[in-house]
Amino acid sequence: MVELDAFKTELNTYDGPLQEVHDSLDLAAKEARIEELERKMEEPNFWDVPEKAQEQVKELGSLKDDRDTYNKLVSDKEDIETLIEMGYEEADPSLIPEIREMLDEFESSFERIRIKTLLSGEYDRCNAIIKLNAGAGGTEAMDWCGMLYRMYLRWADKKGYAVEELDFLEGDEAGVKSVTFQVNGENAYGYLKSEKGVHRLVRISPFNANGKRQTSFVSCDVMPDIEDDIDIEVKDEDIRIDTYRSSGAGGQHINKTSSAIRITHLATGIVVTCQNERSQFQNKDKAMQMLKAKLFILAQEEQAAKLSGIRGEVTDIAWGHQIRSYVMQPYQLVKDLRTNEEKAQVDAVMDGDIDCFINAYLKWIALGNKA
Repeated sequence: MVELDAFKTELNTYDGPLQEVHDSLDLAAKEARIEELERKMEEPNFWDVPEKAQEQVKELGSLKDDRDTYNKLVSDKEDIETLIEMGYEEADPSLIPEIREMLDEFESSFERIRIKTLLSGEYDRCNAIIKLNAGAGGTEAMDWCGMLYRMYLRWADKKGYAVEELDFLEGDEAGVKSVTFQVNGENAYGYLKSEKGVHRLVRISPFNANGKRQTSFVSCDVMPDIEDDIDIEVKDEDIRIDTYRSSGAGGQHINKTSSAIRITHLATGIVVTCQNERSQFQNKDKAMQMLKAKLFILAQEEQAAKLSGIRGEVTDIAWGHQIRSYVMQPYQLVKDLRTNEEKAQVDAVMDGDIDCFINAYLKWIALGNKA
């Protein structure tokens, strides 16, 4: 049967890529680590240090997930091959839809684990801290900032990630002036690093009485939540620390004291803020952690630029460097300007369906392109 020949050819194309995934996952090392962690969990003093124990439990779950996902892929491929052989032997056309469905599921599972193997950066496994800033455009830009914030919240919810709001400045009439939030979950930074840059919206503004088309910009900065102490020295004379009253929703204590912290790094102009913690000291610690992470990433980017021979000063996100356009009128299209990935379903994208852009970016970077 022609369909069975096509299925067999399609399935055989995965022989090489499956081996590549196997090698990238380094399953032998993962299996050894699984056995080591399982032995540790059997020790009577395993839970004496709860934070460390929880980290190891989390690591064990991730390792097992990689191993089991790969093993299931191999098993599913064998099942499909068996079903194809049955189709040849019995010449039964009713098997065609079943094989097609199994093959589609196999391809989808393979793509998910292949993308995961691309997350090999030093901090890809970390939580992510995102800061959105409305650009020029007044209320329209602030509304766009609020829309992007909702998009990331929806994406995180679909991934099963938890979101913690660190700083929030409400728009004057609508939307959000700026918001900083942390996305907690395995590989959150590895995925969300693709979102760093300027996001451009084109639509007929609901705030324009003449119904004119308007363009708005929002900058998105992404950094890893590096929990370990970073070897970055920040001198007191290099920063300015301001305190202010928390503006977001919160308890009585939070809103009545000047517990929010803003730290400005004078040399680079980097500004970090935190207001979600109950005390000024906690907010200061979190803000300093964010500043060190930002300075560390900036230093890495500068070094990478020197090594690659890029000319010019390495700066933070600039308004001319938009990475993605979201066009709502006169037609509908979301396009990533780095990878050329496109999606016409704008409503779905704004509802958090951005994996196609994230995956395309990770493949793009893996091929040696520079963000």
